[in-house]
Amino acid sequence: MKKENAVDFIGKTIKIKMDRMLGTKHPKHGFVYTVNYGYVPNTVSGDGEELDAYLLGVFEPVKEYTGKVIAVIHRTNDDDDKLIVVGNDKEYSDDAIRALTEFQEQYFESIIVRD
Repeated sequence: MKKENAVDFIGKTIKIKMDRMLGTKHPKHGFVYTVNYGYVPNTVSGDGEELDAYLLGVFEPVKEYTGKVIAVIHRTNDDDDKLIVVGNDKEYSDDAIRALTEFQEQYFESIIVRD
C-alpha cells in the first residue's frame, strides 16, 4: 500500500474507527483521551500505521464515526500526521483544535494545515 498524503483528505467525508475512545487511558503513556481518537481503515501513514484522526465535537465514546476532515495536524518533528474530523455541521478554529488536542500534541511540534 502506498503512503497517504493526509492533506488530500481535507474537505472529504470519511469513516474512522476508534482505537482510543473518549475517556480511555493510553496504554503506555497513561494520559487520558479527552476526545475520541482513531484511524482511517486501509490507509498507510508516514509511521507505517493507518492514518490517525481526532474526532472533535462528539462528547461520548463512539466506536466509529463518519465525518468531515477540516484540517490536518502536521507534526514537524514526527512523521505521523493527524486528521481533524468533525460532524458536518461543525467548525473549529486553529486555536480550538490546538486546545482540544493538547493532551497528546503537547509532546510534538506541529502546524495546522487547511485547504
